[in-house]
Order: sequence, then C-alpha cells, then structure tokens
Amino acid sequence: MPIDHDRLFKELISTFFIEFIELFLPTIASDIDRDSIQFLPEEVLSDVTAGEKKLIDLLAKVKYQEKETYFLIHVEAQSYSQQDFAKRMFKYFARLYEKYDVPIYPVVIFSFDEPLRAEPKTHTIQFSNLDVLRFEFAAIQLNKISWRDYLTQQNPVAAALMAKMNISPEERPQVKAECLRLLTTLRLDPARMQLISGFIDTYLNLNEVEEKTFKAAISTMGLEQKEKYMEIITSWEKEGANKALEKVALNSLREGLSVEMVVKITGLTLERVQELKAELKAENNK
Repeated sequence: MPIDHDRLFKELISTFFIEFIELFLPTIASDIDRDSIQFLPEEVLSDVTAGEKKLIDLLAKVKYQEKETYFLIHVEAQSYSQQDFAKRMFKYFARLYEKYDVPIYPVVIFSFDEPLRAEPKTHTIQFSNLDVLRFEFAAIQLNKISWRDYLTQQNPVAAALMAKMNISPEERPQVKAECLRLLTTLRLDPARMQLISGFIDTYLNLNEVEEKTFKAAISTMGLEQKEKYMEIITSWEKEGANKALEKVALNSLREGLSVEMVVKITGLTLERVQELKAELKAENNK
C-alpha cells in the first residue's frame, strides 16, 4: 500500500508543533506565546484556473510574546517536486490573508528524495521599472540536510525527520539506529513514542541485509538493554505482522472473497477489512 505522506507529516507536525518550530525556526519560536497556539479548522481552497481543490495542511493561530496581536503559521508538507510550486504557495497565502487579514508566516517542508537541487522558495513579479511583488516562504528541504547535524538534538521531530534527510543507501541501517537511540532518550508518553517510532519504521523499512547491520549498530550502542528499545521493537514487530495480514486481506478481496471470510482467515477486525475493501474500490475507480 502506498505511503500516505501528507497524513504522516501532518500528524507529526501537529502533535509536535512547537518542537518543529524550535528545531527549524528558532527565531519564530522565541516570538510565540506557547499557551496561545490554536489549530484552525481545515481550509479548502479552490483553484478555478486549474480546476482543483486544495486542502491546507496545517494552519495555526499564535500570539506574539507579551502582545495582544496574533499571526498565522501556515505549514505545507510537499512530498514531490512540482513546477511553479512557489506561485501556488503565493496563491494560498493571498487567499488566507484575504480571509483572516492578519500576518501569515508560510513554511514548506519538502520531503521528497529527489531531485536534489534546491527548490525555489520565492515568487516575484517584476517590470523594468517596478518590483510589484516578492513573496518568499521558509523552505525546509530535507534531502539537502545532513542527518548527522541532528544527532544530539533532544527533539522528537529530529528523531523522526532524520529518517527523511540526506541519507546514502549504505547509511540507512546506521541512521535508523541513531533515530532509535535518540528516541529512547526522550521522555514521551507511549502514544507519542509510537507515533515517532512508526514514522521512523515507515521511511527506514530495512531489507534483510540492512536489518543485520542495524542490529549490529544497536548492539554497539548498548540499546538492547533498554526497556524503551524493547517496547519500540515489539511495536514494530506487531505492526509488521499486521501489515502482512492486511496484504493477505487485500489479495483475498481482489480474488472475490467475502468480507466475512477475510475476517475469519486473517483475524483482522470487521471494521478494518471493510476499510481495506473501500480502499481497494477507490483504487480501482481511479
């Protein structure tokens, strides 16, 4: 099943919003009254010329420190390179600014592996004698960032996003071990721990050879003795087994077996098998 990049990044950033801002935008973090953060309802913007509708990823209303004025932080997670994306970001900005009439700080986190070139982050309109517009957003391009620079960051977002930074193929097992090491040093409740560990395992899903290198790195770090490590590994094993069952369920549904029979074969819940059937139907209708 394809990875739902938008959902994963939105869940990560909304859960650890201030940690995300602290990690990548420390100046803005220092301006925010942290008790004021409020996520606004989902915004759907229509692009009449393109005939598309866009669901804004994340929009937070925050108050300046020791002031009574507010501004918005708009975060977009972009999982693929898109022509004229900076122009699109300006359109989103303009429509949000028109609606809310407060300052907006736009942020984009580029999460694709390729291309490695720096993505444009400005949209301008200029004439020979007049600069009409210069729009710029804060760009966080993960494939241009070295994971080694975040090894000592006591930040859950660093533990997760190291898995999507600039990693050579042979470094994948080591990076996963380092993500896990950092995660075990953080004081997170089980739900947040599982969110981060699931993010890491999704983007650093190792093959059999890589798994051996990973376990050797874990042994060198001495993580095998830590209770948190065992909890994470156990959750990964359960998730892996569950994914295998879901794959069996999907294949069975494709072959025409009834939902009730698939539940009996796999042991999955009726609700989950019904969801898989709906996903399969949507996939076939594309």
